[in-house]
Amino acid sequence: MSVLNEGDKAPTFSLQGDDGEAHEVSSVGKTVVVYFYPKDDTPGCTIEAKDFSADDARARLARAGVAVFGISKDSVASHAKFCKKHGLRVRLLSDPDLAVHTLFGAYGEKTMYGRKVLGTIRSTFVLRDGKVLRAFPSVKVQGHVEAVLAVVEGGSATPAKKAAPAKKTATPKPAKAKTATPKPAKKTSAPKTATKKASTTPRRAPKP
Repeated sequence: MSVLNEGDKAPTFSLQGDDGEAHEVSSVGKTVVVYFYPKDDTPGCTIEAKDFSADDARARLARAGVAVFGISKDSVASHAKFCKKHGLRVRLLSDPDLAVHTLFGAYGEKTMYGRKVLGTIRSTFVLRDGKVLRAFPSVKVQGHVEAVLAVVEGGSATPAKKAAPAKKTATPKPAKAKTATPKPAKKTSAPKTATKKASTTPRRAPKP
């Protein structure tokens, strides 16, 4: 089952909410955020719902004119209990037969604890003017709501990558000037002076 991609036509649907009312969801002429989550009152799903319910997030969504709907296969009664327990202020819709999950490709095979299983694929879709503006498949909860807010406010959901630090270039060391070591002067042999050996034989006196 393929997940809806950016530019695809956004489905219009109607589901019952935690307030017991039927809600028709359409993004024609407006912006809507639809997020699919596996189960009420589980750790990751609770964090995600609380992040969407936070005062800052709600204020920013309201300024951008965006409506948010969380969808799971849990019952309306389960949704109501979940909202009351955690003070949630995001509208939760019940999709017990997974019909809307299927429309968005939010149900299928996934890996859980190292095993392949069938289940809800945590995913979010930003819908605008009847089309998918942004798709977030296989959502990681941490920082997700901030990424969605960046999209609806006209920014980018992908944080800019930090520029890699410039590589240090080795400064060439100045070449050492080679100094010629003076070679020791060659010893010149002193000129031999001829010295006559003194005669040890006494000269004879001349005869008279």
